[in-house]
Amino acid sequence: MADDEDSPNILFILADDLAWSDLGCYGHPWHDTPHLDRLASEGARFTQAYSPAPICSASRASILTGKTPARLQFEFVTKNEPGRQKIDFPTPMSAPPLTLNLPLKERTIAECLKDEGYQTAFFGKWHVSSHHERYLGWSPTHGPVKQGFEIAEEDYGAHPYDWQHSPIETITEVGKFASDSMVQRVGDFLRQEHDRPYFAMASSFYVHTPVRTPCQWLREKYDARVPSDSKKRKNRIEYAAFLETFDHHVGQILDSLEESGQADRTIVVFCSDNGGHPEYTANAPLRGSKWNLYEGGIRVPMIVRWPDVVQPQTEIKRPVIGYDLLPTMVDWAGGNPPKCDGESFADSLRGKSTSTGEPRPLIWHFPYYHPEKGFAKAPDSIGIDDFATSRTRPQSAIRRGRYKLLQFAEDNRVELYDLSSDIGEQKDLSTQQAELTSQLRRELQRTLQQHNARFPITK
Repeated sequence: MADDEDSPNILFILADDLAWSDLGCYGHPWHDTPHLDRLASEGARFTQAYSPAPICSASRASILTGKTPARLQFEFVTKNEPGRQKIDFPTPMSAPPLTLNLPLKERTIAECLKDEGYQTAFFGKWHVSSHHERYLGWSPTHGPVKQGFEIAEEDYGAHPYDWQHSPIETITEVGKFASDSMVQRVGDFLRQEHDRPYFAMASSFYVHTPVRTPCQWLREKYDARVPSDSKKRKNRIEYAAFLETFDHHVGQILDSLEESGQADRTIVVFCSDNGGHPEYTANAPLRGSKWNLYEGGIRVPMIVRWPDVVQPQTEIKRPVIGYDLLPTMVDWAGGNPPKCDGESFADSLRGKSTSTGEPRPLIWHFPYYHPEKGFAKAPDSIGIDDFATSRTRPQSAIRRGRYKLLQFAEDNRVELYDLSSDIGEQKDLSTQQAELTSQLRRELQRTLQQHNARFPITK
């Protein structure tokens, strides 16, 4: 049970579709993200953090429960109704039936921390239950309040999702942004008095499409900055403005935390739910993007600020994954996490070595096709900075140490990469290192079977 004096608050800010290389602190050449850059300078920046899945719902369900999407059998995005994928192009396999809701039997971070005496609060994008009344509308039977969150406030804020109901006027004044009601709700919660430690999850809709900004001054700023020969230049200008707006929101949330007087006893966690959208942002030097299991789809930015524990400007190279967050946060709270697929990385943040010899495997499983509409016209190859939504076919992956293997369900083909020397996954070593390839293939299949994974079937 949490000790009110010693147990830290936990503020978890989750971005949507933010690429690994999008932030200034991760080396982007023209995106201005001063608030996130400052957060990274005040704590730890992970260089090998991963999302559990290359798509929203599956990743979020895994983060919340500490279990792989394969074990949860929640591997794709939720829909309005049950059924199977409908692809506008003949495919040799059928994906598993769609999963709509995170089962209530699954214990979430909120439920675990609530048992440790924490107040729990959720704001923003849920997306692990079927849509209710409108796109992304919270389910009354499977929403946050049914999964351990005592306070839950649903709000699109100033995201373009809500523009058809609440249009935003063009902003020309330099430095001015549209007011965001979701961010205000988070700030109000942080500034209020708390009689016990809290876990607050601010789940942003940014930088998910539709990518549009009311800030004409930002559009002009990036029009002057984005190279004239850039692919998808117009999209990238709009996206840069959109991203800086999100960074502004993060700054407002962190300002509210400072104003509350609780910043020194609050651990701030920031990460993205999957890789970047290929038609708006560059994922280079990584190959691929959102929707596939190359590094561009699953490697994400992660930042943790833990005052008086994590030294400023710390860089952590240890591979971690979204399903590690539940055991890590329960560890911070002084509790014992339930049985799950993740492991706590709290000791790495404390500067303690956790090496036990053989590196543990990280697992991904995506038994679906994408895009559902437009598959017929989508390019078949997946490269670096294609700036196009390519065909993604059912696939799984395993990373152990420096090596990563991908297996494609349609033809059982595999690819092997050494990420320590080939972060862009350009040199397939599967033939050259046949024994290692065979070993990782067997381990991947064995692990997926242990997780009771669902597989696509041949038509």
